[in-house]
Amino acid sequence: MYIAVKGGEHAIEASRRLLAAARRGDTALPELAVAQIEQQMGLLVGRVMAEASLYDPPLAALALRQACGDAIEAAFLLRAYRTTLPRFAYSEPVDTERMRVDRRVCAIFKDLPGGQLLGPTFDYTQRLLDFAAQAGEPEAIGGAGSVDVEAVPNALSQLAREGLVEPCEPSDGDPEPPDITRDPPAYPLPRAGWLQMLARADEGWVLGMGYSTQRGYAHTHPFAGDLRSGRVEVELVPDELDFAIAIGEVELTECQMINQFVGSAEVAPVFTRGQGLVFGRGERKAIAMSLVDRALRAAEFGEEAASPAQQQEFALPQGDSVEASGFVQHLKLPHYVTFESELQLIRKLREDVHARAVDAAREGEPE
Repeated sequence: MYIAVKGGEHAIEASRRLLAAARRGDTALPELAVAQIEQQMGLLVGRVMAEASLYDPPLAALALRQACGDAIEAAFLLRAYRTTLPRFAYSEPVDTERMRVDRRVCAIFKDLPGGQLLGPTFDYTQRLLDFAAQAGEPEAIGGAGSVDVEAVPNALSQLAREGLVEPCEPSDGDPEPPDITRDPPAYPLPRAGWLQMLARADEGWVLGMGYSTQRGYAHTHPFAGDLRSGRVEVELVPDELDFAIAIGEVELTECQMINQFVGSAEVAPVFTRGQGLVFGRGERKAIAMSLVDRALRAAEFGEEAASPAQQQEFALPQGDSVEASGFVQHLKLPHYVTFESELQLIRKLREDVHARAVDAAREGEPE
């Protein structure tokens, strides 16, 4: 933090007090509680958890309150807190096929096992402001529980059994995935690494990258194969046991996108997949993530990687909202010395140009 300017410490403290007042707003209105944010702004809470790489709804709600609703600042706060936490174990891979589903839609089959579960979504609402809420009128609320796991198999399972879509299998040798929160990314990243970066990337960035693939900047022709959200058990194997135990649940959204098929005269063609998995009900991001994931697999399928979404070093690091925000926002901090040096340089260059112009004018004068 820049505090070297005379009087800076007092100015910064005053700024903090002003921020606290701005956060509170009109004191005649009830103060917003953390629990209200957690329960009534679930989509925003999920986004902050995803971009912070930490699943903790109450803390994400607290961060949002402290950040005055700024999702990037809230993710920054939550990431900073995350660095203070000890890591005592690694969980087993979550099995999304055992998800307690709240919502599942499939765009490629009308009838499928488990059916279409519309769940909570804006898809079927009119984009009109509800002024009744402003007047304080209560909203009609309906209730529906999650659906049993066995009733909602993955919509792509049958296609995989028929060999029409590539199977979901570990990479050759099942190598240990990198941990981008502990080791700086080294490009080119394996798929496990770029999926981590996309999962915690800024939603707007991932959306823009995914949208670009649909506008002709990559060879894609996607279909939403299986899009689901719900709760999944997290399991780990304690040191003193030789079997996994459930330690809780997390809310996830997963999208498996069917995409461009590959094949040759010798190899039977199959559809390829893109994968998106995020914390909370992050449906839009999961879809966009699956599009970018498939675009980044261009080299794997021998495709030309000429579009931005197909370039790892463009699509991935710029998506980190905390790093991007810090680098952009640092421009408003004092840069007196560097600017003064450039100011002196440009003045000297202008003097040299002026001097050369004067000399040229003198040489052109008749004797």
